[in-house]
Amino acid sequence: MSTYKDEIDGNQIARKPVFTIDSYNTIAMKKLYYLLLISAVSMASACAAADARSSAAIPVATPDPTAKASSTETAVFAGGCFWGIEGVYEHIKGVTDVTSGYAGGSKQTANYEDVGSGTTGHAESVEVTFDPSKVTYEQLLYVFFTVAHDPTQLDRQGPDHGKQYRSAIFYKNDKQKKAAEAFVKALTDAKFFTKPIVTEITQLDAFYPAEKYHQDYMRLNPDDPYIVINDKPKVEALKAQFPQLYVAERNSSQ
Repeated sequence: MSTYKDEIDGNQIARKPVFTIDSYNTIAMKKLYYLLLISAVSMASACAAADARSSAAIPVATPDPTAKASSTETAVFAGGCFWGIEGVYEHIKGVTDVTSGYAGGSKQTANYEDVGSGTTGHAESVEVTFDPSKVTYEQLLYVFFTVAHDPTQLDRQGPDHGKQYRSAIFYKNDKQKKAAEAFVKALTDAKFFTKPIVTEITQLDAFYPAEKYHQDYMRLNPDDPYIVINDKPKVEALKAQFPQLYVAERNSSQ
């Protein structure tokens, strides 16, 4: 089993894999907690850079009330550590399941230790299962680009560096591909960000669920320093910017 240690990268906590037989819970180094809380003000999430920009030109389809309530679709996103991406989407109305995992590489290397090398082609990803009668793929894209991560950071996200932390959308069909491409174009045309969007739009070959201890990590470890500093602000931004989508707790009836 892999565990982690926290290291300071500027004003952020970075996850660094330490492969031992000890519990992964050793990531919570309390001696860093108060130090990093002091600098938390400087840890604005990606959405902060876009708050003041116009979103009028961004194409966001509304839910289709005629869609069968029993039908679901899936979407796969990558944008840094999967703990935070998973945590954001677990608070969206119409999302029925979120799974942390790996996409972009082979089945043989779909494990945290190998992916952590940054050489497998995998990106830490999340598979989002959603009800299109309650939330659309375009709405999920909007959250992805403006709340869940910073799409202008190349091969990194916040304190985490490497190809495994790249920004990527793994589309499952032509409809998702066209929607993602149109969304990036609209954001670019609207000059939504001050830097170029570097998000990869790639066909999904396969999604491999991550190890059990990665699943629901934010929900199960809300006081982890990494979560407090890097990921909780994203959920708070979701609630503030998308109140119509935000739910405090996800369940299958939402």
